[in-house]
Amino acid sequence: MALTQQFRFPSADGEHEYFAKLWLPDEGSPRAVVQLVHGVAEYVERYDSFARFLTGHGFAVCGEDHLGHGRTAEADGSYGWFADRDGWSLVTADVRSLRQRMGERFPGIPYFLLGHSMGSFLTRTYLCRYPGTVDGAILSGTGQESAPLIFFGRLLSGAIARLRGSRHVSPLIHGMSLGAYNRKFAPNRTGADWTSRDEAMVDAYLADPFCRHTPTVGLYRDMLGGLAYIASPRALARMDPDTPVYLFSGDHDPVGSFGKGVRKVYGYFRRSGTRDLELKLYPGGRHEMLNELNREEVYADVLSWLERHLG
Repeated sequence: MALTQQFRFPSADGEHEYFAKLWLPDEGSPRAVVQLVHGVAEYVERYDSFARFLTGHGFAVCGEDHLGHGRTAEADGSYGWFADRDGWSLVTADVRSLRQRMGERFPGIPYFLLGHSMGSFLTRTYLCRYPGTVDGAILSGTGQESAPLIFFGRLLSGAIARLRGSRHVSPLIHGMSLGAYNRKFAPNRTGADWTSRDEAMVDAYLADPFCRHTPTVGLYRDMLGGLAYIASPRALARMDPDTPVYLFSGDHDPVGSFGKGVRKVYGYFRRSGTRDLELKLYPGGRHEMLNELNREEVYADVLSWLERHLG
């Protein structure tokens, strides 16, 4: 069992109010806080099972729906869009705002970030911009495209945004990014086979109204800008080397280039001096390891890492 609370807080954009959720152990004070940072075209309540697993072991779990996602986007229907400008900085600042709010509510206990997919990119950005403000970071389904590909994608999405507006949805841009991942798993049963081997989880994802939108060119432009930032030596040099980092992915995750991109990110942290660094690749696993066939194993591994870093 877990106690849950919902609340809202203002975005750094001065216009939107974020939807946020908190899961609490049903007895006693939490041992630590885990803040979830979700991926593109999803929302924090997709992590309910995982959050309840952690609360069962004494952790408080919190998270928000980013700009353009989930219940945050309900008011104006701006799904798949961050902002006309500086969207990546705004969302990163809002992740920081929730961390501060939860830190005030639960002072003096360890605090961890867990970011999945685009959320892992945001978490990596957070580590560069707000070094030393969390006690550890967990990166799920991360990766890093090549610099030329990021440059070209950012240039193209930016040009289309200027021509058609940042809220425009481009089949071309989508087909070059998220739309390309499923080709690796042909013949395909669905359009989201790349996310998990668990067909029930894939079907639930496709049926979820909060997961049906296609990202706008503005969001792709912003995310690619974020990817360029977190690969830059100047940004990486800002991270606190004493912040422990755990990376996990499936070795059949196309976002992580079937393990190659995850190892690349691991190398960034290692070369930047991160002293406590771990990587685990699950054989056969796809993009959403928390929703994979072996998710109980993945849950247990995350819990083990957290408990080893509570001190």
